[in-house]
Amino acid sequence: MIDFIRAHTAIARPSLVPEIALYLATEITPIWQATEAWLAETGIEPPFWAFAWPGGQALARTILDAPALAAGRRVLDFAAGCGIGAIAAALAGAARVEAAEIDPLALAATRLNAALNGVAVETPEGDVVGSPCRWDLILAGDVCYEAPMTAHILPWLRRMAGDGAEVWIADPGRAYLPVAGMELLSRHIVQTTRELEDRSERVVTIHRLRP
Repeated sequence: MIDFIRAHTAIARPSLVPEIALYLATEITPIWQATEAWLAETGIEPPFWAFAWPGGQALARTILDAPALAAGRRVLDFAAGCGIGAIAAALAGAARVEAAEIDPLALAATRLNAALNGVAVETPEGDVVGSPCRWDLILAGDVCYEAPMTAHILPWLRRMAGDGAEVWIADPGRAYLPVAGMELLSRHIVQTTRELEDRSERVVTIHRLRP
């Protein structure tokens, strides 16, 4: 998996968070075609891990601009993708950082990206949804893009908020963002590409989820 990631990405820096270097797709179509071939052999999901999505960039920017938000805390980057939120938390001095993903390639990419930035990020395998709370801060970027996904994760995230975790949801206007029980924290303009989005920039909101 490590060789596959290195062969189909290049080291790049996201527009909103140039402090962080990541293994990212630089030409959209080739990596998607390559991963479709990989998928046929191994059942791996499409390469969402190969892009710095708007929500993750906004979360990382927020933490790097105010490190005290993560310093000394136990942080989970949920549905971490490339791990940009986890890396930002580690750079900010979090006591412990975990990046959760159900895609093995995403976990491998997060480990590569963490090493590239000289930080320690734990990558537990499997679905953490349903786990008891062991975090102080949970970061969730771009997670409300499908109804089944939202229905699966939202009750658990609300339980985490009720059990003492601070839960941030960063969303660039996806269709299934919940309306109730959300406290707006900030807004960010993130540059995107038309290969990934239907516009050249997205307005990302970060909300604190209430129990």
